[in-house]
Amino acid sequence: MAVNASIFDIIGPVMVGPSSSHTAGAAKIANVARRMVDPGFNEVDFYLHGSFAKTYKGHGTNRALVGGVLGYGPEDDRIINAFEYAKEAGLSYKFIETDLGEVHPNTVRMVFKYPDGRNPIDIQGSSIGGGAIVINKIYGNPIEYYAKRPTLFMAYGEQKGIIAFVSNILYSNGYNIHEMKTIKDGDNVMLVCELDEPLTEQALETIKNGKDFTFIKYID
Repeated sequence: MAVNASIFDIIGPVMVGPSSSHTAGAAKIANVARRMVDPGFNEVDFYLHGSFAKTYKGHGTNRALVGGVLGYGPEDDRIINAFEYAKEAGLSYKFIETDLGEVHPNTVRMVFKYPDGRNPIDIQGSSIGGGAIVINKIYGNPIEYYAKRPTLFMAYGEQKGIIAFVSNILYSNGYNIHEMKTIKDGDNVMLVCELDEPLTEQALETIKNGKDFTFIKYID
């Protein structure tokens, strides 16, 4: 599992190399996923697909993914020693080569596990070139999230009025909704709302407390 750290020279001012897709993109995917799940996880399984599975050691995808779930951005040179930092943090991890089906060749499925026995949280994302990413599954539900704008993720049991409730709060606080979409799985709904500017803590709390969401996360 060890990688010669010498391949992790800093390439440019905003990325730990050597590859924008296999290292920077991987770090971004894992970092975004970390912010989408509940804190307190102590284990992550990384299911690597396509070229991620074939080259993850040589391109440092493994270190980038571990660094990302530790909270490091793609420019953070702590990625070089991500395995050591994970050990200090008590985080265990596994890399599993697999076939995730008809998805981009640079795709990883991350399963976050918790010591208290709660259900694992499943996030899947792809590195689509030049450091750009897309999160394409949350809790097994298909989605397209490119991590470019402040975004609210809200899950709830099927009920009337949620979209109107969220929209009215955002409108009353002067926010413009860039895009809003729903993903349905039976009676379960996920509402994804991308904004043109960051959400204040007050507006977020108003939304959180106004309805019975089973899951709500904000990424700025």
